[in-house]
Amino acid sequence: MTQFALYKNKNQKTKNTYPYLVDVQVNLLDGLQTRIVAPLTKAAALKKKSIEHVTPLITFEGEKYLLLMPQLSGIAKTDLGARVGDLSSYRDEIIAALDFLFLGI
Repeated sequence: MTQFALYKNKNQKTKNTYPYLVDVQVNLLDGLQTRIVAPLTKAAALKKKSIEHVTPLITFEGEKYLLLMPQLSGIAKTDLGARVGDLSSYRDEIIAALDFLFLGI
């Protein structure tokens, strides 16, 4: 498993709203059977204004998404869908959102 890898959400109940999950867990913890992920949702789908510091804008395959850090979740590795991308180019934005969520900085 790789930090900042992008996976298809295969959960039937949530995949329409959150089509992708971003693995934000450090690679040092690969031995765990779970990963910490944050969902992506289409930016246009949000009716309310997003909180920029904790919902960075991500572009994937020409579509704009918001990374919803306040919805971090643990998920079994076996429940992750197919890996479809790598968001390591957004590392600074993702780390900044995590810092703001947990530390307020």
